[in-house]
Amino acid sequence: MTEQIPNCFYRISIKALILDEEKRFLLVKEDNGLWELPGGGLDFGENPQDGIKRELQEEMGLNTTFVAEKPSYFLTIPNLKNVYIANVLYETKVEDLNFTPSEECVEIKFFTKEEALQEKNLFPNVLEFAKLYKE
Repeated sequence: MTEQIPNCFYRISIKALILDEEKRFLLVKEDNGLWELPGGGLDFGENPQDGIKRELQEEMGLNTTFVAEKPSYFLTIPNLKNVYIANVLYETKVEDLNFTPSEECVEIKFFTKEEALQEKNLFPNVLEFAKLYKE
């Protein structure tokens, strides 16, 4: 029996909006070759700031030094499995960018809005974010 997902169901992901001096945003390449925003699923009962710190440590081995109190962006979009996801992006700063490679982060790179919109290998949420991004 296949379980039907209710129309009001969204998988919540908290994402780190890490910017460089030129206001380019950081993306991580996963082992499937697609670029994604750093971060991941918010655990039940977890606050977003703690979730971002946990996700960056788990996926990249990075120490977070700042996570904004309020989100900078909020977007909803179907993911690759056609399940709607909500991404909540918080401006974040990290100690350094000396990441530890994992399945969820084999490479990192800063992108301008234009560069991201031209990139072919993006997760759908990243493309949607790039359309919304205001430098």
